[in-house]
Amino acid sequence: MGPNYHYGYWENDADDSSIEVATDRLTDMMISGLAAQAGQRVLDVGCGIGHPALRLVRTSDVNVVGISVSHVQVAQANELAAAAGLADKATFQFTDAMDMSFPDDSFDAAWAFESMWHMPDRGQVLSEIARVLRPGGRLAIADVIERGPVSPEGRKVLDHVCENYAVKSLATIDEYRTALAANGFVDVEIRDISDNSCRTLAVMADAVETKRDELVALVGEEQATSLLAFMRLSAVTPEQGYLYLTAVRA
Repeated sequence: MGPNYHYGYWENDADDSSIEVATDRLTDMMISGLAAQAGQRVLDVGCGIGHPALRLVRTSDVNVVGISVSHVQVAQANELAAAAGLADKATFQFTDAMDMSFPDDSFDAAWAFESMWHMPDRGQVLSEIARVLRPGGRLAIADVIERGPVSPEGRKVLDHVCENYAVKSLATIDEYRTALAANGFVDVEIRDISDNSCRTLAVMADAVETKRDELVALVGEEQATSLLAFMRLSAVTPEQGYLYLTAVRA
């Protein structure tokens, strides 16, 4: 997967970009949608190991505060920032997105880059983001979603995702619109980019296949076969989608 732990974006079926290029392309879409200005303070909700945040710092010359409930990821993100010479512009800390300690109106912009599907309560997270964003602050979100109508076969795939990948539920586009409006966000623009991103799962399956012997040693032949089959099925399951959205805190 390279340094990014998120989906990629391909322009069309003929686009033969590598996963590294495709994942950076999605990061650049998020950066463009956020439209943060030099010197502004940006909140990274669910920062992972911080690679997208560092790209944002380099591109826009902003100051980023990343939060995660993983002490391991926070430590890795701070190490990466220091190694890149960006520790003065990007800091990462252990913080629950549903109960942030930051004062009201303390950030100019925020993004949640493929982290919302792991949150126990998306509405509560959006409420907290709205609280810490200044009026007029921009929000960008990239997230795995549910697309209807859901067939019985599709439901099995979605349920498997929730049961095995620390996902409470997959939101729909309509649910996002409702939650954003309820928490004071306006100028909402949502794009369904499922067709551009679904290849990620097939690429992941190909990568795992090259390590099949190691996977079998870890989990056994039957489970390894099942895992790979599920990854390939997910790549062609239309009910599992992906959205990219931007909004403004009123």
